[in-house]
Amino acid sequence: MIHGVINVYKEKGFTSHDVVAKLRGILKQKKIGHTGTLDPDAVGVLPVCLGSATKLCDMLTDRSKEYIAELQLGVVTDTQDMTGKVLRQCEVLQQEEEIRKVILSFQGESTQIPPMYSALKVNGKKLYELAREGKEIERKARPIQIAEMEIQEMRIPLVRMRVVCSKGTYIRTLCHDIGEKSGCGGAMKSLIRSRVGEFLLEDALTLGQIEALRDEGSLGEKIVKVDELFREYPACIIENSWKRLIENGNGFGKEQIFKISGLKAQAGTEMPDSVRVYDEDGIFYGIYGWVKEKKRFEPVKMFLTKE
Repeated sequence: MIHGVINVYKEKGFTSHDVVAKLRGILKQKKIGHTGTLDPDAVGVLPVCLGSATKLCDMLTDRSKEYIAELQLGVVTDTQDMTGKVLRQCEVLQQEEEIRKVILSFQGESTQIPPMYSALKVNGKKLYELAREGKEIERKARPIQIAEMEIQEMRIPLVRMRVVCSKGTYIRTLCHDIGEKSGCGGAMKSLIRSRVGEFLLEDALTLGQIEALRDEGSLGEKIVKVDELFREYPACIIENSWKRLIENGNGFGKEQIFKISGLKAQAGTEMPDSVRVYDEDGIFYGIYGWVKEKKRFEPVKMFLTKE
């Protein structure tokens, strides 16, 4: 079984679920999970977790994302993108500077009402399923953060923009809200996800490329190992005589530590908040956090596999 994360380029027409299903066939393993849905018509970065890395899915979903979106002004649809039913059209009379000011006003912390055409569940049913039945229910606004907004090109009624945002931000809804605030309406015309955390668009592989690399026997070079995703945490090495302790997911104290990122753990040494834990043979066990009250490290997420 393969363990790690692969940066997939999701092509147009595929759902995130489709990508996972196809990868199961290509890689001949069932334990695969994606890190957040991407609309079927959208393309771009979709990190996919393999084997023990599926425990990372929720953690990767929380990482910031970057999108390149094209906004069509002067139109409103029921799906908030150009695939939906047109509800309203109007001429765009606003000047470029006025549109620019509205777009940049969305930068920072705000709230957003999730669209009806989304995979969010209410009472066990996905919103888009209710929407297809002609039903619309009240949705609560959720906090979001847009860290960066850059207008790359403006040819009214089309605007191309780069957006860096938090988990849970719907770019379709952002386009709709920009249109409403501008007074002319708006819908998303196209969407590229260009980054998820440290996974970049230029490194993403199509399913066809992944299959070719599998046949060449070089796919392993493209798999990001689990511990590499926690490079910001110091490496903590446990003495081999104590490794059965961590094999069973137990915590450990300073006396069991061989070294932490090259520094010997002494009685007065201040411990880091989180560490990557290895044995002396370099086997990665998981992420541990320092519990000051107990004066020991306790497991946060374990990734050791026994095959």
